[in-house]
Amino acid sequence: MRRALLLLAVAVLLLVPCAHAEPPSPGVTHVSVPPGTPLVEWGAQLFGGNCVTCHGPAGRGVFSPVQGAGGTTGLGPSLQGVGAQAADFYLRTGYMPLADPRKQPRRSRVLFSQRELEALTSYVASLGQGPAVPTPHPERGNLAAGLKQFTEHCAGCHQVAAAGGYVTNAVAPALDQATPVQIAEAARIGPYLMPRFSERQISNAQLDSIIRYVTYARHPDDRGGWALGHLGPVPEGLVTWFIGIAAIVATCVVIGRRLRA
Repeated sequence: MRRALLLLAVAVLLLVPCAHAEPPSPGVTHVSVPPGTPLVEWGAQLFGGNCVTCHGPAGRGVFSPVQGAGGTTGLGPSLQGVGAQAADFYLRTGYMPLADPRKQPRRSRVLFSQRELEALTSYVASLGQGPAVPTPHPERGNLAAGLKQFTEHCAGCHQVAAAGGYVTNAVAPALDQATPVQIAEAARIGPYLMPRFSERQISNAQLDSIIRYVTYARHPDDRGGWALGHLGPVPEGLVTWFIGIAAIVATCVVIGRRLRA
């Protein structure tokens, strides 16, 4: 009996280093690999520990809800052919991993290190030919053109101030934390219910202008006076009405006092 227990303990100790997986930390599994391990190989191990339940082996997708490890519901699209662009966006915004695949992804704390993000992105990119991570140049954009394009394509959901809003069965997030690369990725990917814009709909030059405007909208030059939350005509109209009503009441009081005199 003792010999059997000893052999079992030795077997466990031998197997643990081979797994190269640390205990899950805030919902993810970190994988230790020897120095020099190719990013794609490291990414494949990270994918197996964190993504395969929802996206299936080799990223082929899971299209019917299944019960995965730890009671997680597995349900997710295929990642074959999405390229590095989609993986980079969803991972760097903290949209993934997603606790409940039936709920809208929200920006949250990124749970992977920089190198782990690169490894996962490289692995997803290896699953099929797809778009690379974009390199926008907002410094080349035109601010006025960006406002026009943003108003036409984006303000209906995100507000003209890029402060976010509510749409049917979803929330359009505020863009105050989005980096230029993430804005460019979102425009091409169309995350969740957001429409996807091709280069024929929004050219790269127009996208540069949009990104420049979104960046400017975070700290605009309020030459007109009060910012009022940068929410547009609604608060401005309310303030105008309040000032106008107060002025009218004050005028009526003055006229009434003069008539009495």
